[in-house]
Amino acid sequence: MFVAQPQSCTECDRLVSMWIGWVEFDILLGEVRSLKEKRSVIRPLIADLSRRTEAAAAEVGTHDLHRRTAIGVSVIAAESAHVRDVLDRAERMLAEEHPEITLLSSRRGLHSSDD
Repeated sequence: MFVAQPQSCTECDRLVSMWIGWVEFDILLGEVRSLKEKRSVIRPLIADLSRRTEAAAAEVGTHDLHRRTAIGVSVIAAESAHVRDVLDRAERMLAEEHPEITLLSSRRGLHSSDD
């Protein structure tokens, strides 16, 4: 298969540019008294985030604390606006649709492959 090569560096940069975004949520869990109960809350939450945002989601911190967790969500896309939209949707979902948790804070990053 023949692939045409770009004619200029500007065109080349435009073709390979991508946006990488992430958000880390600090979450307080409800009435959780064991790590087993924590997993029973966190697993469906992460699955829901992944399914509804089509982004990668995982527990990324405070593994040994019963009532706290950190969840990370990451996205790669061609447009920065799409990355922001997905991260915003993930934050709204946690804050508004999951009464079993309290979203304490969030921290974000957005980087271009050109950085």
